[in-house]
Amino acid sequence: MFIKIYVLLLLILTVTVGIFFLNKADDFKLKNPVSPERKDLRRITSVDTMKYSRDIAREKLKDLSFDNTIEKQVRDVAATGATHVAVGTPYDDEFLPYLDRWVSTARKYNLSVWFRGNLSGWEKWFDYPTIGRDEHTAGIVKFINNNKSLFEDGDIFVTCNECENGGPGDPRHNGDVAGHREFLIKEYKEAKKAFEKIGKKVAANFNSMNGDVARLIMDKETTKALGGIVVVDHYVRSPEVLAEDLKNIAEKSEGKIVLGEFGVPILDINSDMTEEEQADWINEALARIFLIPEVIGVNYWVNLGGSTSIWNENGSKKSSVDVITSYYTKNKKKLPRNPIF
Repeated sequence: MFIKIYVLLLLILTVTVGIFFLNKADDFKLKNPVSPERKDLRRITSVDTMKYSRDIAREKLKDLSFDNTIEKQVRDVAATGATHVAVGTPYDDEFLPYLDRWVSTARKYNLSVWFRGNLSGWEKWFDYPTIGRDEHTAGIVKFINNNKSLFEDGDIFVTCNECENGGPGDPRHNGDVAGHREFLIKEYKEAKKAFEKIGKKVAANFNSMNGDVARLIMDKETTKALGGIVVVDHYVRSPEVLAEDLKNIAEKSEGKIVLGEFGVPILDINSDMTEEEQADWINEALARIFLIPEVIGVNYWVNLGGSTSIWNENGSKKSSVDVITSYYTKNKKKLPRNPIF
């Protein structure tokens, strides 16, 4: 009898000690940084608010009751586990109070901001007169220098989102490939210097472009001059095509890839989708994308207001929100991990 009790106590002690050291091992892992070879597996993750943060910026500029809408949208994005919220408000002085409301709300929910606006004159938004390259660069530098309080370390600032849609035009059609490259590089360098001047660690080389433009513009030399980053806004028929396109752009450019925009359904590409079909497409796309080590960031377009929206107009979430959340929250874990979720 005594021997049985002794064996039982010894077994309990062994299990207890084992659990103690397992917990200590977990604590050790949590306190240690991600090993250098695995750092690229942690990605920038974002949801875009363009339909509300840009398209109705003038309409809601003085409507302070709209702050309730901003609050809910930013809170919902934060709940997905995103590292950033993408805000498309123009950089002109007119819209600065509206932009500040979005940014302030993002800080409240501990989100970094992916500034995906532009100077309105580049694409003649809100009937602004056309501006050229030199005027654009000067305006961007002025905006950064005059608005230090808007930015925090870890933000992303797009100087010229889908540049091919404004200014001198699309290099696929105007024959000015060299000029387009030079403009992107010059503007990146000037914006980078401006952020250094105001003492903010903000990435300024995330200028997105159409996938076909990226194939034309982003050769190895240009990619290197832009900090080794290629950002594409890419809408395609299937997750397989999306993943293959990103791999091909990475191979050609030898750069890291950021998916600046993706989403479904785009009606003339994917036709209409049920809520379940949308969720399944996004799930497969993220599964494939997160297996590509060169892909360091993704931004889902859009939260509300378009055919690709993942929340209903009444504020309720679609099934796709849970899919995105499952990837984004796992992405935020601090431990080294395999990208297969």
